[in-house]
Amino acid sequence: MKHLLNTLFVTTEDIYLSLDGENVVANQDRKELARHPLHTLEGIVSFSYSGASPALMGACAERNVSLAFCTPRGRFLARTTGKSTGNVLLRRTQYRVADDPGPACRIARNMVFGKVYNARWSIERTRRDHSLRVDAAQLSEASAHLKGLLPQIAEETSLDSLRGLEGAGATVYFGVFDQMILGEKPLFSFHTRSRRPPMDPVNAVLSFLYSILANDCVSALESVGLDAYVGFLHRDRPGRTSLALDLMEELRPCLADRFVLTLINHRTLTKQSFDIRENGVVLLSDSGRRTVLKHWQERKRGIITHPYLQEKIGVWFPMCKPCCWHGISGRIWMPIPPSSGNRRGL
Repeated sequence: MKHLLNTLFVTTEDIYLSLDGENVVANQDRKELARHPLHTLEGIVSFSYSGASPALMGACAERNVSLAFCTPRGRFLARTTGKSTGNVLLRRTQYRVADDPGPACRIARNMVFGKVYNARWSIERTRRDHSLRVDAAQLSEASAHLKGLLPQIAEETSLDSLRGLEGAGATVYFGVFDQMILGEKPLFSFHTRSRRPPMDPVNAVLSFLYSILANDCVSALESVGLDAYVGFLHRDRPGRTSLALDLMEELRPCLADRFVLTLINHRTLTKQSFDIRENGVVLLSDSGRRTVLKHWQERKRGIITHPYLQEKIGVWFPMCKPCCWHGISGRIWMPIPPSSGNRRGL
């Protein structure tokens, strides 16, 4: 079994990270609070404004340890990267395919198909497991609508039309998302998706988890030599990791969204987990972020059997397998389908 390394999350706002030998040292007011061996980490995510030493940045880049910086509220700021890895021919092929609408659409529709399929799976799970507590008829109608979109997505040859189908599926899915929330109401009521800024506790947790998930996808793509900024479904935009956003689309319903539902329905998050501002903006509090990150790390340590490789792996092990994306030959990160493994507690 392949072992999953840890991710170090720094949630205290005035922590400064430095390097001492082969250890990452967390300092506060020039006092050492903790240290962790660098070789046991696959990534470091800092929510502190104090930053990190150049020596640590260089060591992380040299050892291929992801080092990302976010605001205390979870908005991504920057990341350190080392030398470009992987086969340059792979990236050249990626660029050619991304510029060709035909092959790009074939790749993008697989991602959209996976997203809609997983969204329907999530709805069906809630309807099956909690039929007496939800509006089963409304969930069945949404599931049938998403099922009807799948053949259209599989045959679509236009990227613009494909984006329209993805948007239609997202509208249906989030239209019944409140039905899947069984926790405390009205605190955890969900009406619509609000991003910048989030206007309710559910959106606050979703936005925070999506930021963490996107960072993990960027790390996985860069580790195998793909350019995270050149995608197929999301249009190119300066500073946007389009391919990472493509990759995470099918993971949103089965990983991030189900994880948020677990935290809420198990009453892991409470009103004290959020900072509600006077202007209506809702953000995770310090204790809320620590709770989310703690359970997220535990979730990633779960063990399942990979359906393709038939190996026991961590849920979030950045699996690579030989593949071909209609001309892009190499090794890419392989997400875990929702049907595999033990999903108890989701």
